[in-house]
Amino acid sequence: MKQSMILLHGLFGGLSNWTEVIAHFKADYDIHIPPLPIYDQHSEDNLAYLVKYLAGYIETAQLENVILVGNSLGGHVAILYTHQHPEKVSRLILTGSSGLYENTSMGSYPKRSNYDYIKGRVANIFYDPATATDTLVAEVFATTTNARKCYHIVKMAKSANRNYVANLLPAIVTPVLLIWGEDDRVTPPDVALHFKSLLPNVSLVMLSACGHAPMMERPAAFNAALASFLRSTEL
Repeated sequence: MKQSMILLHGLFGGLSNWTEVIAHFKADYDIHIPPLPIYDQHSEDNLAYLVKYLAGYIETAQLENVILVGNSLGGHVAILYTHQHPEKVSRLILTGSSGLYENTSMGSYPKRSNYDYIKGRVANIFYDPATATDTLVAEVFATTTNARKCYHIVKMAKSANRNYVANLLPAIVTPVLLIWGEDDRVTPPDVALHFKSLLPNVSLVMLSACGHAPMMERPAAFNAALASFLRSTEL
């Protein structure tokens, strides 16, 4: 029976962010990519709502001994879930994770309806601006010009800023791999080093010529680092 791997996207991310990871690992792992319900209407703390959603997803699917892989906000959700349910998580992989510091500013509200401005902001996520394809920019632009979605994005970003995880990290004894871009402008390399200093069982891989989404910008290097970590931490 294949071990389950759950891939968690970021605030402006989506399932397509993980295309290369899926292609590389689907033969050996049971891969799940739950779309995080960022735009749901509810009365809870936004990040706590996502963690509860993940817990419900894992329980409903009857998953055990899962591998959690999270980018940006997805990493933040994975940290909180692992802290609350350590018995459910065999390994935790964080890439550009929020929880300590993240620059999520998209600028002033009027500019969110300016396509060229949004294109520049999306390009800023990557080391190579060409990684910000027209399709990706269009997805983000559609979100920022939707008043309801934009409202939930802002609330989620504020919730992430409130949910500072530094005091939780020393209690997470699950093996952790940090895969970070050396040119990440959203969660800079110093953030990775801070995570590394607080986690008791952690490895760090820094990728050159890489921004905030290594699994998209440097997929071969990302997959190699993840595969090596999974082999070295097999039970």
